Order: sequence, then structure tokens, then C-alpha cells
Amino acid sequence: MTWIIVAAVVTTLLVGLLLLNFATPEKKLEHIPSHCYDVSDPQFKREMSVLLGPAILPGNKIQVLHNGHEIFPAMLAAIRSAQRTITFETYIYWSGEIGREFSQALAERARAGVKVRVTIDWGGSLKMDAALVDDMTDAGVEVHRYRPLTWYNLHRVNNRTHRKLLVIDGRIGFTGGVGVADQWMGDAQDPEHWRDSHYRIEGPVVAQVQAAFNDNWIKTTGRVLNGAEYYPELAPAGDSDAQLFVASPAGGSESMHLMYLIAIAAARSSIDLAAAYFVPDALITRSLLEARARGVRIRVLLPGKHIDAVSVRLASKASWEPLLQAGIAIHEFLPTMLHTKLLIIDSLLVSVGSTNFDIRSFRLNDEASLNVYDRALAAQMTEVFERDLQRAELYTLERWRKRPLRQKLGEKLVIPFRSQV
Repeated sequence: MTWIIVAAVVTTLLVGLLLLNFATPEKKLEHIPSHCYDVSDPQFKREMSVLLGPAILPGNKIQVLHNGHEIFPAMLAAIRSAQRTITFETYIYWSGEIGREFSQALAERARAGVKVRVTIDWGGSLKMDAALVDDMTDAGVEVHRYRPLTWYNLHRVNNRTHRKLLVIDGRIGFTGGVGVADQWMGDAQDPEHWRDSHYRIEGPVVAQVQAAFNDNWIKTTGRVLNGAEYYPELAPAGDSDAQLFVASPAGGSESMHLMYLIAIAAARSSIDLAAAYFVPDALITRSLLEARARGVRIRVLLPGKHIDAVSVRLASKASWEPLLQAGIAIHEFLPTMLHTKLLIIDSLLVSVGSTNFDIRSFRLNDEASLNVYDRALAAQMTEVFERDLQRAELYTLERWRKRPLRQKLGEKLVIPFRSQV
């Protein structure tokens, strides 16, 4: 009988831990924000900085980088130029050509005396060869895995860092959607090479990127990185107002959800949204429908058949009917996996970074979004968005209603787990 009791206790504990991981944090927000102002109103900026968190800082320069053939050379050149410090946090780090190149570049700087600190998500780096980590640590790079699977950490294993952050000498920052894997190399020329964007940042907001790295560095190591080598005085570098907004379950992941709801509620004329994973909850859906009802043009760009997670596509399509009925234009990108995360509102606000429009990003992951208030950048990103639309196909309400039975059954199977996909 003893072994039966022990087995029952162990089984109960495991089931409890499993349920704890599948549960999202308690949902506090039950109503969408009202449309009180638009994004050009000073009140919008005031609430985005005071109600939600980081200050909106003037004087920043944002350089847009498209696909791996532009992104990786820029990031590696910045790493190789480092003189004092490098901080780097990423979700995906897999073995391969680009993973080896990053490891070698970081190791070389550490051997040159640069302080190199790296945080890699445990789940996102399961495909990373241990030799790459060994090469870095042997050279003096301090590498830590975020939320590794341990017996005392089982209740947190579903919380991943999805942030992509790189800061050089406290002066140059990078963020966006790109991970360290060969899928991101090239120029999105075929299904084996993904479409994505990343952003090089100069100016005062780089200090917020550094602070975002410090957030998970403290969680992982218990130590803070401070001093002028990490937080130098930063002079204005451009004309963009910007903030680096972060969220996590430990610090209130619902705030990222609220940030996007407030932004959508402020839209007056247009919303352009590109998302790798789009599984809107009831509040996001209602917010988009209300924006459409007040005359906002809404265009959504999503991955097509080359999506890397079929379950996400199924969970996403299950929610499309009311959006399509309302006249929201949904497009599927055809050539390859679309991994970009982009929101443009009223040709003024541009929000980019690691955050997807799904429950996992809003409630389970650690995320970072760069919000930029700049009409010139918005115009540039609208051109980028429309170029991608030219390589996409409009998905009609008629097509949605005629989707195959196997797809409808797949949607019903996935819907109960949509917070996990």
C-alpha cells in the first residue's frame, strides 16, 4: 500500500505543477479602454509613460534593419566594436553558422577585456550546442540560462524570456524580432529564410534597453549591473521620441496587454499590424472591432502556410470571423515565415520588438516593445508594411466560411490550449 500512496502523492504533485504552468496569471482587466484621445494628443503620451511605466525620451535615432543579411552584420559589427561592456539577451539561440559567429565574436571581445554578459532563455536554447557556451565561458563571457528546468523551478518553467536585447558600451542598442538561428539568415528569399526586422538604437532610450537587460540579469544572477560603463551619459542622437516598454509575469505582464489596448483605443484613422503569432483574446478583438466601428482602417499581416507553428495558425483562424465581418483586412504572407512584430497607428506611433499579439506574450512571457513617436519612421515602416503586403494574399470572409472540415476540427482541438501556443 505504501508505494500506492507515494505514487498517488507524486502524481498529484505533478498534475498540480502542470496545471500551475498552464494557468495564466489572474486576469484583472475586464473592460477595454475608452477612446478619449488620439495618439497625437499629449494626453496619450502622458498616460503611456505615467500610467504604464517608462518615460518617453526625446532625441533618439532608430535605424531599421531588414532580414538577416542586414541585421546580423550590423549586430556583429557593433559587438566587435565594443570597448567596455556588452549585454545580450535572447530567446532563440540555436547551433549553426550564425550561432557560431555570434559565439566567436562575443568570446573575442571577452578575451580583449570587455565585460560580456549574456542571458539566454533555457527553452529557446535547447537546440544550442554546449560547445558554443563552453567557447564563450572559456573566454570569460558570463553566460546564464533563464529559468532552467530544475525541481525547485518547475512552477515557473512556462515563463520564458522572449526579449531580444543587445547593448554595446551602454551607447548602442538593438531590439526586434530576430533570434540567433540560421533561419533568420539571408533575405527572406525562400521558405528556409524568414522575414523579420530588427532596430539599431542610439540616444537616451538606450538606457532603458540596458535597464530591461538588467531586469532579467537580476532575476537570474541576483546581481545588478551599474556604473558609467553600463549607464553612460547619453546625448541626443536623433529626432525620435521613444520608450522601451517591458513586461513579465513577475512584474505585471498584463501591462503589455494594457499598453496595446490603450494604443488601439487611441487610433483615429489607421492601424497596420504585422504579427508572427496572432491569437487575440476577447479584449483585443473587442478593441479592434470598436476601432473599426469608429471608421479606423485596419490591415493585419500574418504568416501563411510557411508558419513554423501550425497550432498557432489554427488557434488564430478560429477568431477571424468577427474581424472579417467588420471589414478588417487580414493578409497572409506567402513567400516564407513572417516573424515581424509591427504596429503602426495613425502614421505616428510605431511599436516594434519581441511582443506577439497572443495570450502567451501578454501574460506568460517576458517581453520588450520599443514604442517610437516619429512621423518619418512611421512613413518608412508603412512603406515596409505595404511592400510585404504585395507579397501577401488577402484572406476573405467567404474563404474563411469555406475552410475545410479538418481545419475546423483542428481549431476546436487547439482552442482550449490557445494560451500555450
